[in-house]
Amino acid sequence: MYTAQGDAWNNNLRQQFYSQDQGSRMLPLSWMQALRQANGTPFLAGSLSRYGYLPNELEPGTGLPIGFSVASMNGEDYLGMTCSACHTRQITYQGTSYRLDGGPGIVDFQQMLADMDAAFGLLLANPATFDQFAKDVLGQQAGATARAELKLAVETWYLPFHTITVGSLPAQPWGLSRLDAVGMIFNRLTGLDIGPPPNHIIAENIHVADAPVRYPFLWNAARQDKTQWPGFADNGNALFGLARNVGEVIGVFGQFQPEKRQLVGIDYMNNNSINFGGLKALEEWLWLIGPPAWPWELDPTLAAQGKAIFDRDTEAGGCVECHGISKGAFRSLDHDTWKTPVVDVGTDTRECELLTRTAKTGVLEGARIPVVKPDPLKETDAAVNILGLAVIGSILQYELGLGSSDKMKMGAAPGEPLTLEQVLSERSVSDNLKTLESAFPTVVLPNQSADGPPRMMGAAPGCAYEARVLQGIWGAAPYLHNGSVPTLADLLEPAALRPASFRVGAEYDPVKVGLSGQQPGLADTLHTTDCAALDSGNSRCGHEFGTELPPQEKLALLEYLKSI
Repeated sequence: MYTAQGDAWNNNLRQQFYSQDQGSRMLPLSWMQALRQANGTPFLAGSLSRYGYLPNELEPGTGLPIGFSVASMNGEDYLGMTCSACHTRQITYQGTSYRLDGGPGIVDFQQMLADMDAAFGLLLANPATFDQFAKDVLGQQAGATARAELKLAVETWYLPFHTITVGSLPAQPWGLSRLDAVGMIFNRLTGLDIGPPPNHIIAENIHVADAPVRYPFLWNAARQDKTQWPGFADNGNALFGLARNVGEVIGVFGQFQPEKRQLVGIDYMNNNSINFGGLKALEEWLWLIGPPAWPWELDPTLAAQGKAIFDRDTEAGGCVECHGISKGAFRSLDHDTWKTPVVDVGTDTRECELLTRTAKTGVLEGARIPVVKPDPLKETDAAVNILGLAVIGSILQYELGLGSSDKMKMGAAPGEPLTLEQVLSERSVSDNLKTLESAFPTVVLPNQSADGPPRMMGAAPGCAYEARVLQGIWGAAPYLHNGSVPTLADLLEPAALRPASFRVGAEYDPVKVGLSGQQPGLADTLHTTDCAALDSGNSRCGHEFGTELPPQEKLALLEYLKSI
């Protein structure tokens, strides 16, 4: 059953949210339909439910799960992923399933990647297996030339896919509900997209993605004034929302191969599959996804007592200073943002360390965007700077209509589009800001003389993570940024008393508010570390707030958290 998520959220929006193309181009759809597991069954069997993905009951004819999209490129249908694959949740209690749109998915992305890699490796190594694959893709009558071309195409596709898979996936799996998203985005962009042709690979830029975090929930995400767990991305208006989503597409199978046209001139739209229209639509829908309403009985008297505790100062066991609703940074003329404090509460440091990563800049060496990001990239630069430039460059070039297919734009020589750097360097600061304001009319940009250029990305100092408003938090277990605590009740205990290991799955515990200790369906076990291994990526340490409350006050606080 669908959980109530506000009057604005309906089946029509839900259907679009489940399958809207964002520009992800994983592989040709026909290849995935023909791919077989090692036991001979179709790879798509069960709509990938063995990894936790959910059948798309609103589009049953495709056989694809929620969050998988199909879009045409160069006359061929491509399979991609959209944000709902990782941000749709289904929990189970007493035999009934409850859908939470925008909730953190209980999915195992790592195992799916590993299995795809193994399946294609077997396909290319076994002539009989490839022969059947070719018949399924091309038809029974396909000739030798067509089959040879198909094999070359698969080998060409498989090289970067295999490179990032074997280089990224950690020995201790992320497991259900977790993913090192930032690490994978860094690996994808710097390892596969910005190297020299023909394969664009810079293998030394790929590192083990061992800073897993819990998938965040999407309701109210557009209202935050900061986003990403370490809070390194400004948020809260159309421009920042688009930047956040462009970064996601680049990391999740988007096709992106920027090309150096002059000494520092970069064509960011060269072979760029980002669906800007689809991303803008998805961002509009995010404003409409409300937090899920608690589907079971509540004790209103106890919840009222819990609200009083929530509203106390932090020193008295309250939550409101970090997690209450308060006005955030000024981002838009149309709406307010919610303040998203980025604070160090002693939790696992692994993702903070990730933001110090550097990488070879490849074809982007020397690239800059005058006014917006004026400092050119060095031969080796911060990965977060490379990502910021790729995101901003793609957005600006798209909005200025300077895609690589355009000719004679703004005085460019015949057959050669003017680069983004040329356009921006020849215009005044005020003209550049007006361009952004016309492209995103609801965006309020900083005043150049007072605040400097618009800042898109930059790592927050120290090991700090965002503290979000807690509406719907009951549906977002496991807790802490790295998903190392199974229930809210456990989070109200000192770190030393929290479970050292627990089962992750869909079965829900409404008393402790989070994952049930019994997981009869798809599940795995997460082993956490204590405060002595704070940089493990799996530490359950930190956030010891409310731990000294009397038991009855803890119960009241939990009842209030269920109600919001």
